Amino acid sequence: FDSVWHYKTEGPLVKVVRESGVPREQIFCTLKSFDSDHGYGSTLEAVQDYYLDLFLIHSPHLGKTRHLQMYKVLLRAKKEGKLKSAGVKLVLLKHFEEVRDAGLKLLAVNQIELHPFCQQKSIVDYCRANGIAVRTFSLLVRGKLDNPAITSVSSNLFSFTTIKTPAQIATRWNFRAQTDSATVYCRFVPLLRCVVANAEVFDYEITEENMKNLDALDKGMADAIACNPVDAAEDIGGVPTNYMELWAWRTQGTRLYGRSSRAYSCIQEY
Repeated sequence: FDSVWHYKTEGPLVKVVRESGVPREQIFCTLKSFDSDHGYGSTLEAVQDYYLDLFLIHSPHLGKTRHLQMYKVLLRAKKEGKLKSAGVKLVLLKHFEEVRDAGLKLLAVNQIELHPFCQQKSIVDYCRANGIAVRTFSLLVRGKLDNPAITSVSSNLFSFTTIKTPAQIATRWNFRAQTDSATVYCRFVPLLRCVVANAEVFDYEITEENMKNLDALDKGMADAIACNPVDAAEDIGGVPTNYMELWAWRTQGTRLYGRSSRAYSCIQEY
């Protein structure tokens, strides 16, 4: 399960976990701070006496000082047993170096947008070299999977016994690209069917030739489809506390969200 304060699902999630009858150790819960909060006090209040499997700092947008403060808080919470693991989201190489320069231990996870069109290889390589698990979001590119390089793999795998959709090809590529876990958000589809399909990606292989074709789709942040501040040109002194304020910041799109015009357009459309 993946939640954040902004989704208003922390309390209901804990209720589901408590009442499910499933042993707690068989459930993995990830919660995140929101940019306007950048703390986990409200999260701990919501989960009460339950430990968290993973807690992520939602982004580095509050700037170096407060980002490092949050790092220290999470390291202490992990030491106290309140968190099994802690990580970050949308973090660039320079932010990791700021942590190193401050003499702090790097956190365990970095969640970034990652799919064949936006592969962020430098960040993935850095994370793997430093023992940081890469967790992805938007790996299904919001359903924009009609590229021939993807659909051809799906067609080639079609048989009486094997049917793989472009979404499953993109998910399998994600694991072949050496990331450690994938977060798939399913909306407006039958949930059970979606969950089952997302899990059925380990009974086949993508050939090396097809992997090269998929790797060649990479356009970096030019093809990012989410609001993705890992490419932001500079730290900012604060962030909007809600989406109305975020809308008011639209004139600062290049500064806030980096060079990706497609990523910035997502904010305008929101």
